[in-house]
Formats: sequence, structure tokens, C-alpha cells
Amino acid sequence: MLKDFKVKENKVACWVNPADFGAQAQSLVFLHGSGGNSGAWSEQYSVLHKAFNIAAVDLPGHGQSEGSGEKDIFAYVLRLKEILEVLKLKRPVLIGHSLGAAIALGFAVKYPQDLSAVVAVGGGLTMPVNPDILEGLRQQPEVVMDLICKISLAKENRPNFFAALRTSLGQANIDVLSGDMLACSKFDLTGELKKIIAPTLVICGAEDKMTPPASSREIAAGIACAKFVLIEGAGHMVMMEKPSEFNEVLKNFCTDICLAPIP
Repeated sequence: MLKDFKVKENKVACWVNPADFGAQAQSLVFLHGSGGNSGAWSEQYSVLHKAFNIAAVDLPGHGQSEGSGEKDIFAYVLRLKEILEVLKLKRPVLIGHSLGAAIALGFAVKYPQDLSAVVAVGGGLTMPVNPDILEGLRQQPEVVMDLICKISLAKENRPNFFAALRTSLGQANIDVLSGDMLACSKFDLTGELKKIIAPTLVICGAEDKMTPPASSREIAAGIACAKFVLIEGAGHMVMMEKPSEFNEVLKNFCTDICLAPIP
């Protein structure tokens, strides 16, 4: 269920377990991508809430959360730190997609002892954004959002998922979406990965055109004992396009983390 939490002066909305939030041994915190909301993870939390505490966050300025969003990844990291303090979930697994992957990795760099693990989905050490997209969001936002949704999906999956993805992105505040894109364009974790000590899973769709598999492999190569998984037949929205395959990989990883001794 979607529940509101007071984080400093703003309301932050999160999808949490309908009946037993906080009762499970391991907690999963999901972070959506640019201009998105917690609904991006509906295929995950609808299943995984039976085994884990779930908090799928609407980042500030997104979905049902108040605020204006940020224009820098580490500003979002600080907002996430505030949200986690309110949620009171001990050492969660952070699972981030795209913008959310950058936030999760940034959090793992800055607050390494506060996590059980980190999962980066469709991410990169850098996440450059074509300047034409940034300009287009100001001049022709509808056209650019159509393009973003098109290239976010594997070609064969567009008939099934384009409409839902476009509807969701269309609900975003353009200024917030532009700020998210700007934050991604400035992001650079090169040289910082050795600071990540949490167990790490890196997932990418084999047909991801937004953040190609080479970007995910680069993340995994820079973190000790990180695991890289490529999911066939999926693009950038891999968790939506191939939910069964994605959930199996994620659940197995998180179950192993739950069973491992706390260092």
C-alpha cells in the first residue's frame, strides 16, 4: 500500500507491505528512475513483500511525494539518508534503476556501513545525457518523452509496455524530470567504486540502449566480488519487461544476503 511519511518539512510517499511492514528479517528499498515513481517496481513489490520488508520510494518531487526534486545525485543521496532514518529499516538492500542506480551507488560510497547490499539496475559510472534531450524537454517535452519511452524498451516489448510507461512519465513534472536528467549527466563515480564494500548485484537488459550492458559491466568490474547479470529480451526497463527473470535473480541475491552473517 502507498503510505505517507513526514521527512523534515515534506511528505514522502512509499509503497510498503500492506500488513506487516517491518516484520521481515531483510528490507528492500527501491529507487525509481528519472521522472518516475514507485509504480515502476509494481512487478517486484507485489510479489516480494511476502518475504521482505518493502519500501518503494517516490523520490521528492515525484509521484505522490512533495518537494521539487534535485539536480545532483549526491543531493538525492542526502534526501535518501533522511528518508531511511524515518523508515527505520536497519541496513536495507538498496535497489535502484537508472537515476536510482546512481543514487544507490552514491549512497553506498558515502554511507557504506548503512547497507546490507546494493543492486544497480541499468546504471553506469557515468550517465551522459544528450544535450538535445535536455533542450528538447524545455522546447518539445511531449516529443522527447515519446522518444525516451521508445528507446527505454526492447523493440519487441514496445507494443506491450509503451503506453503504460508513457502514461507514467507523462505524470512527471517537466522541471523535475529535467533536473533528474541534469543530475545523471553530471554523475561520475569513476575512481570511487573501491569505497563500496557492500555486496553488489548489477543487472542490465541485453538490449538496453539508454545504459548499455558495457556500462553495467564496468560497474561490476570495479567492485570486489560484484555479481553481473544480463537479462535477455529486455531493454532499459528490464524489471518491467522481464519481471519473472528479474525477480528470481533479485530474490536469490537478497535471500543470500539475509542468510549471511552481519560483519
